[in-house]
Amino acid sequence: MVALITVILPVFLLIGAGYIASRFAGFPQSGIDGLMKFTQSYAFPCLLFRAVATIDLGAEFHLPLLGSYYAAAFICYLLGFSAARFIFRRDIEDSIVIGFCCLFSNTLMLGLPITERAFGEDALAANFAIIAIHAPFCYTLGIASMEAARGRGTGLNFFGILAKIARQMGRNPLVIALFLGFVVNLGHILVPVPVMAGINMMVAASIPAALFAVGGVLTQYKIEGDLRVVLVICVITLLVHPALVWVFGTGAGLDRDQFRSALITAAVAPGINTYVFASIYDRAKRVAASSVLMTTALSLVTVWMWLTLLP
Repeated sequence: MVALITVILPVFLLIGAGYIASRFAGFPQSGIDGLMKFTQSYAFPCLLFRAVATIDLGAEFHLPLLGSYYAAAFICYLLGFSAARFIFRRDIEDSIVIGFCCLFSNTLMLGLPITERAFGEDALAANFAIIAIHAPFCYTLGIASMEAARGRGTGLNFFGILAKIARQMGRNPLVIALFLGFVVNLGHILVPVPVMAGINMMVAASIPAALFAVGGVLTQYKIEGDLRVVLVICVITLLVHPALVWVFGTGAGLDRDQFRSALITAAVAPGINTYVFASIYDRAKRVAASSVLMTTALSLVTVWMWLTLLP
């Protein structure tokens, strides 16, 4: 109960504040959109740049850590796709979007603040190692699957698929920030003190602004579509994914901090990027929107449960 009150509740209170301000207190949707643009295109890129530029790559980019997390994520993608395709009889493109909803965790807006509040800022190194390849891994898998599905019967255009993946990654500010962070880190480039001070100020604003914005964005969604599919997404993302990470992480011998970061990152709700992906292809958008809303609400309880089980 202490973890629920001191760790998780403050995060969801900020989300709730954004929701109430947007729905009931006249905070304009344009303001929410601006906050989301600020966090996604400026503040979070600064956060990721600073993290990757200063992290000990050799120590933190630990193959057992990444393997444990992403093997579990890939299995959840397959489970979501298979359930949609073979149990609920959705077409293959809808099934890929539903699989993507089971793959993409809200690593930044929920995973980071919950881990930090639970275990301190020093425990975030493994989170950043996971986040560094999260968008590239998930979007590559999702786009490659969708383009392969759309090209069935006409032959695969591998260069076309690679070009679409490159375009999606190349215009993503988070991916650009990660790339620049790797350049600075590997090139041993010294960032001027005033520049880093400005980056630190942006970073300080990133998570509170993002959580408030998430609450405002959730007012745009409502529970609709096939609720059976949405419930399956809830089970896979909030229960199956962290359970698999627990099994794989234990088997891989992750240390305590790596295990905690991987599990909490796996336990949080899917990010808004799942709806973005559904919108790109105009498939299963109602399911994606509903799953973001329902899993975010339910994760208040499920993340608390996983926190109480952690060593």
